[in-house]
Amino acid sequence: MQETSTKPYLLRALHEWCSDHGYTPHIVVTVDANTVVPRGHIQDGQITLNIGHLATNGLILGNDYIEFQARFGGVTEDIFVPVAAVSAIYARETGAGMGFEVVESEPYAEGDTPDAAPEAAPEAPAAKKDADKVSHLKIVK
Repeated sequence: MQETSTKPYLLRALHEWCSDHGYTPHIVVTVDANTVVPRGHIQDGQITLNIGHLATNGLILGNDYIEFQARFGGVTEDIFVPVAAVSAIYARETGAGMGFEVVESEPYAEGDTPDAAPEAAPEAPAAKKDADKVSHLKIVK
């Protein structure tokens, strides 16, 4: 039997830790061709997503994918993120969390609009302002 990655287990554990302490868990995702997120919220090839219970509907933190629905600019979007593309999870309020190595896949290029990807909502992304809070995270391989 092939051993599975610890990454999805750590993501679930840190999500639970954030929730138990009243913090808002956020993930930083390196967007590639397998990532379904609103394209207008991608900045520098990444997107930061609030995965707290109040911000998501139908959240599934699986071993291979993270799936949920969330509202962007008042529009409900289906989100589909490969666990391999998650580069960090952290508590918005404190910045405490963990960084991860990202397994490279086909990168997302500006102008790409995969058929499965929803159209972008014209609202400023939160990724830029949250990026400073995760600079101290340790990369786990």
